Amino acid sequence: MRLPWTMYLYFGRRALLAIAASFIICMALAFVIDFVELLRRTGSREVPFTTVLSMGLLRLPSISEKMMPFAVLFGSMWAFLQLSRTNEFVVARASGVSAWQFLAPSIILALLIGGGAVTVYNPLAAAMVSRFEALESKFIRGRASLLAVSESGLWLRQADDLGQSVIHALGVTNQGVELRDVIIFLYSTEQEFKGRIDADQAVLKEGEWSLTNAQVTVPGQLRELHPTYSLPTTLTFERVQESFASPDTLSFWELPDFIRTAQEAGFSALRYQLHWHQLASRPFLMAAMVLIAACFSLRLTRLGGIGQLIVAGIVSGFFLYFFTDVTLALGARGVMPVVLAAWSPAFISAMLGGALIFHQEDG
Repeated sequence: MRLPWTMYLYFGRRALLAIAASFIICMALAFVIDFVELLRRTGSREVPFTTVLSMGLLRLPSISEKMMPFAVLFGSMWAFLQLSRTNEFVVARASGVSAWQFLAPSIILALLIGGGAVTVYNPLAAAMVSRFEALESKFIRGRASLLAVSESGLWLRQADDLGQSVIHALGVTNQGVELRDVIIFLYSTEQEFKGRIDADQAVLKEGEWSLTNAQVTVPGQLRELHPTYSLPTTLTFERVQESFASPDTLSFWELPDFIRTAQEAGFSALRYQLHWHQLASRPFLMAAMVLIAACFSLRLTRLGGIGQLIVAGIVSGFFLYFFTDVTLALGARGVMPVVLAAWSPAFISAMLGGALIFHQEDG
């Protein structure tokens, strides 16, 4: 029997309302927990309360974006539970409607929510979390980002008691430790131009940049040539890596260009590729959450026991979170292929959910 459009819309509306309510609850809990953590981190610093509040609001979209699959899981479970308790699913089954037919509206809804989250909500969240990280660097960490990668090459900034240096390199090897075709602009502590250094290569060592074939130019003086030249620095390999833009600050649409630029500059773009694939798989992960919600709520309702439903949902949610975290960690370290690490949670969840529904409802 073909499901009428009226029933499609009805089941879809019930699922949408439940998912929206679940998402709002998740957002509220996330904001409270994150805001308390921000208050703790800023407790020893004189940061205005309004600034802390704005930081919490700026990071909220990014946190809530990660919680969307779980909002879909719990919202779908609640919607299916209500429909089962009022015997609406029973009536639908008695009229010849299969489990897949009355699940179709919720699955389509989850795909649409996931698509909108990736293409529309994610750019907004990325822009806001980028602003949050700027405030975090200013008020909590006490230092701004040191590194930027663009099509013109690598730009790196370092500062010490003698002034500031801005380093530009056309190429990078060994993850930022070795630079080639280097230009270094030297400034005093008052931001006055002091000179320029051109070098074929710069290698980051402990406490210094070791330059090869360096040409030192100082205003009003003759250019000096040095086969080797040492420029003091407080930078370390770890600080250079930490200065990369967080994947969360780049939108789904910006990531491909950034990945290409980073690879051309000589940096590994593995975690950015992983993040892009994770975003691309999110609509399918949300659809898989609907299947898992259905196999739990439909079965446990017949057995009687809302407590079992809640426990099963929480356990499945935590298991999914743990499994996703493990696969992403393996992907980030290069142990697992990026595509497999990002897509396996959605694929395995869909296979398990679909298999359980086939087993319980006979298609």
